[in-house]
Amino acid sequence: MIRLEPLAPADWKRLVEWTDSPEFLLQWAGPQFRFPLDEEQIKAHVEEGAGIRRNFKAVLQDSGEMAGHVELNHINLENRSATVSRVLLDPHRRGGGLGAAMVEEAVRIGFEGLGLHRLDLYVFDFNRSAIACYEKVGFRREGVLRHARRMGDEYWNLCVMGLLEDEWRGL
Repeated sequence: MIRLEPLAPADWKRLVEWTDSPEFLLQWAGPQFRFPLDEEQIKAHVEEGAGIRRNFKAVLQDSGEMAGHVELNHINLENRSATVSRVLLDPHRRGGGLGAAMVEEAVRIGFEGLGLHRLDLYVFDFNRSAIACYEKVGFRREGVLRHARRMGDEYWNLCVMGLLEDEWRGL
């Protein structure tokens, strides 16, 4: 269905195109990016994260087309942990199972490729489709960070979800 490949500078334009509002940017990329997203912000993010972060593009196996982005962030080999971050699917491809396939592959890379023991992620509590996707892959809800992010006059809650290596292997 999909494979993950390293994100290249030529792919950054797609991420910019898929980000159409400040709210959406905060949801998938976090507070360190500013709307409108541009390639310079992505470049700085990639360069600053060398050593602790791996950015991937999801590529459709049949066509070779880029269908999404996922990141393993805060990679800590001593503690064997990382955070699945910045999960983004081409808006025209949502709802077909590609998001779960992309996250499953990132999880496989984390546990098998990097030898990690724990993966976590953060998702806004109102993003029910993303939460369902992560639960399908095996992540469990661990808690809520109340009013963790501000968007305009509102505060958004973040759900913390985690997956341990032995839980994943048992799936």
